Amino acid sequence: MNPVHNAASCGVAATAAIIGAKWTALLVHDLSEGPRRFSELEHSCSGISPRTLAERLRELEHEEIVARHSYAESPPRVEYELTAKGEALLPIIDAMRQFGHGWLNCEHHDHSIVSA
Repeated sequence: MNPVHNAASCGVAATAAIIGAKWTALLVHDLSEGPRRFSELEHSCSGISPRTLAERLRELEHEEIVARHSYAESPPRVEYELTAKGEALLPIIDAMRQFGHGWLNCEHHDHSIVSA
């Protein structure tokens, strides 16, 4: 057992530091279904502020979990999608979904996550 759980020496602590932030697991879940625009993510995460959403997306980009794609259109279009590193988180997100359905009386209305 680790005497101290820190992100430098503990895999659980390092992963929790990334996906433990409020909204982050939900954003990864939403992006598991394919690229999304900022407004789509904002709508699906009811209650998230635009500032918090932008901050979380920047953090996920920094961790190379999410890729940001800008398209030179009028009006400009920006989409976010999971990278291979982000897709590697999907089994964790799926386990969270299964736990919620099995133990927390969550309705079965969300989609199963399929990793590529």
